[in-house]
Amino acid sequence: MPTKAIFEKKNILVTGGAGFIGSHLCDELVKKNKVICIDNFISGSEKNIDHLLQNPNFQFIKHDINESINLEELSELAKFKIQFQGVQEIYHLATPTSPKDFESKRMDTVLANSVGTRNILDLAVKYKAKFILASSAVVYGQRDKKVKLVKEDYVGKIDQLGPRACYDEGKRFAETLTKTYEEIKGIDAKIVRIFRTYGPRMQLGTGRMLPDFVLHALENKDLEIYGDKNFSSSFCHVSDVVQGLTKVMKSKETGPINIGSDLEYKIVDVAKKVIELTNSKSKVVFKDSLLFMTPLGLPDISFAKERLGWFPIVLLEEGVQGAIDYFRAHKSIVDTSGQYKK
Repeated sequence: MPTKAIFEKKNILVTGGAGFIGSHLCDELVKKNKVICIDNFISGSEKNIDHLLQNPNFQFIKHDINESINLEELSELAKFKIQFQGVQEIYHLATPTSPKDFESKRMDTVLANSVGTRNILDLAVKYKAKFILASSAVVYGQRDKKVKLVKEDYVGKIDQLGPRACYDEGKRFAETLTKTYEEIKGIDAKIVRIFRTYGPRMQLGTGRMLPDFVLHALENKDLEIYGDKNFSSSFCHVSDVVQGLTKVMKSKETGPINIGSDLEYKIVDVAKKVIELTNSKSKVVFKDSLLFMTPLGLPDISFAKERLGWFPIVLLEEGVQGAIDYFRAHKSIVDTSGQYKK
């Protein structure tokens, strides 16, 4: 099976490709490549990829990665000639992520991080494809007040039997699995740890706060913060994250590599900025914290800057304004409860 494209374009597989980050990644990759997008819509949405479905260089496959898959048997992929062309790159982003629905998706989450990751790594072995695991800042555990910026060699504390373990420990295991495959199977496998990301197509009403801030501000509804006035975080625009992922894939680096913003903002200040930019009459209210929305450390991104020439360029105010413009333009597909219309 060829490791290089024998036709004019690479075949690239993106798992979780109908998700928030995954769909933006597909947008970028399909400009110069043929893209196979796999998703089962547990936390992704068909609306994220609707605009790509008529593109001849894009193909969506509805599939649960916890079940094995034979790409060469799928008639809809015949046009990509996988039996001759193979698959050159795999971006593995598939993991359920929804703070409010976290409890109900625990089994899906732990399996995606283990069985699902193994299935996709086996595809990388079969096709000798370059592989990126989209890991997460959660592998560092909750924020340590003594550590301002976490480097890639920082080993945090995680309770492997705790209520968040299916995701947090699951991501750590997925990294272990990826590293083991790299060393034993000899594949070009890379690990990227993504920190909090925002931008168009984020799920609404799931507790992620920032997209809900924008939508509620436009409706003059209360902006709900799941935590207290001291809750702070960093925010990296999805366009910057996509650029980071593609730079890692092109590089010789295997990681792990932090991708995120090292600028800290209090959530309440972000909410006030949204109110200001929308000229809204909304008020900020505080709610009980959500299990999945806990304070995480901020990334030290010096490795990405030095080795990849990557750093986030979208300022938060610019990104928030973009989200406001997006929701104003798409109000017709969002109902009054904040969900995308069927």
